[in-house]
Amino acid sequence: MNKVDAIIKALDLSPHPEGGYFKETYRSVGEIQEDSLNDEYKGNRNYSTCIYFLLTSGNFSAFHRIKQDEIWHFYDGSPIKLHVITPEGYYSHHMIGRHISEGEIPQFVVTGGCWFAAEVVDKDAWSLVGCTVSPGFSFDDFDLRPRKELVALYPELEDVITKLTHE
Repeated sequence: MNKVDAIIKALDLSPHPEGGYFKETYRSVGEIQEDSLNDEYKGNRNYSTCIYFLLTSGNFSAFHRIKQDEIWHFYDGSPIKLHVITPEGYYSHHMIGRHISEGEIPQFVVTGGCWFAAEVVDKDAWSLVGCTVSPGFSFDDFDLRPRKELVALYPELEDVITKLTHE
């Protein structure tokens, strides 16, 4: 068994719809009531949720968005390049990793409503991160669009969108 398979087995990870593997590790007992959330939300949300998320250089986390802020925490492996597109179309990327002196950061917050995607930096490598979402994650808040729709929204970003989406 290789290292990736061993991590998937040890952490009981499953395939994620955006790419990679995940397992929810925390979902708060407490909830925020729908009437305390803004109009974008339908239904209650837990205060917070957290997952393990594993990517390999053979796959990527496709551009998607959620309504909530999402905090990425680096744990092990290769650095991750996290790509972010704001609703207004501003593009940035961030290196999530442990080599702070080389410009990597061990934690990054993606603002709710931004499109984001991730890829492993090193060839033939893997990366293990954690993602914390507040208010808690619900697939009702998950938006994963086909490539052509995102390119239509942000034609000037066609290259990065094509690289990190599925048709």
